[in-house]
Amino acid sequence: MSLKSLHSVLGSLEIQYQSREQRQLQRILQCWAEVVGPVVAAQAQPTSIQRGVLRVATSSSAWAQNLVFERQRILEKLNAKISLCLSDIRFSTAQWQNPVTAINAGSEQQAQLWQQHPSRLIQRLTSTQTDTGAEVPLPVDSTQAFQNWARAVRSRSQDLPLCPHCHCPTPPGELERWQICALCAAKTW
Repeated sequence: MSLKSLHSVLGSLEIQYQSREQRQLQRILQCWAEVVGPVVAAQAQPTSIQRGVLRVATSSSAWAQNLVFERQRILEKLNAKISLCLSDIRFSTAQWQNPVTAINAGSEQQAQLWQQHPSRLIQRLTSTQTDTGAEVPLPVDSTQAFQNWARAVRSRSQDLPLCPHCHCPTPPGELERWQICALCAAKTW
């Protein structure tokens, strides 16, 4: 019988433990979109398992917070789907990958969701359509972007009633509540 050093024994145990967790993580990744749905799967990715705790990277802290409330349901579905003994799920933005990288590693469904996501900027387009159907050129710089925004705000507020105090366009609900716009009401407080 040969004696092995404690260091080599612990090293081999660590390798076995890590490989088991990696296999579990691969199983989770295969069914993740099915368990949480395609929208959530596009915004949250499992990254590791440590001592029965699944770590999930999210695209934003808002997603992390919302998923915390769904943690128990997701945990039950995962444990039932692939019969794991996960005890908890931790959501964090810490290891979130670039969405393009995540799509390359993910499914076609995730890629399709990313293509349709409203926050995605498409560089090859030179114009976009407004609500009225008019073509508006995409901004080249921040000044042009601001001018486009100001134009859109003016067109939306064109038919609003005016505040009797400052004569600015005011939503009707503010006039019903305070008889003046919210800015003038805040000044009086």
